Amino acid sequence: MSITTRKTLIAACAAAVAAGCATQGSHLDMQTAYSGPALNFGATPTSAELSKMFSYPADGRGLPAGSGNWEQGKKVYEQKCQACHGDKLQGVAGAGEPLNGGRGTLVNNDPKKGPLKTVESYWPYATTVFDYVKRAMPFNAPGSLSDNEVYAVTAYVLGQANIIAKNEVLNAQTLPKVNMPNKDGFIPGDPRPDVR
Repeated sequence: MSITTRKTLIAACAAAVAAGCATQGSHLDMQTAYSGPALNFGATPTSAELSKMFSYPADGRGLPAGSGNWEQGKKVYEQKCQACHGDKLQGVAGAGEPLNGGRGTLVNNDPKKGPLKTVESYWPYATTVFDYVKRAMPFNAPGSLSDNEVYAVTAYVLGQANIIAKNEVLNAQTLPKVNMPNKDGFIPGDPRPDVR
């Protein structure tokens, strides 16, 4: 791909995202947002295909209908997650990362003791756990879980980490209210692109 084509593509994507954010609300529709010249590569994705690539923002806007709890999530986890993440969410070497543990390991004074990045120690928002599971899990079939299954397995993981009560039901209203252990562990960047 030539530099000119690459620059055109980057400009087109930026324009499409900006227009989509301004006009389409929570879901971007790149077909209607981009009106520049044909880029002449690949196939134009449909709105349905693009909707699968959407990430839910941290504040939970646009979360889908549905719900799930710890008990339902345990069943989903055992069937679709345990092979990679272990029976106690401890991770499986060569297959999947640990999902719990590690609180307080991100900041320490021991250079030999690296941080353990888990849902407990690293993720500042429960909505991003939901979003990641929905788009990327299970590893062998990403995006195959129903919204109810994603809410349920998120409830299971958060319940196992003692972040939520095991009888709590997660849905579009309750999930954004979950208080994550590392919610204050990140410093927001300056949104102005010209400030570095």
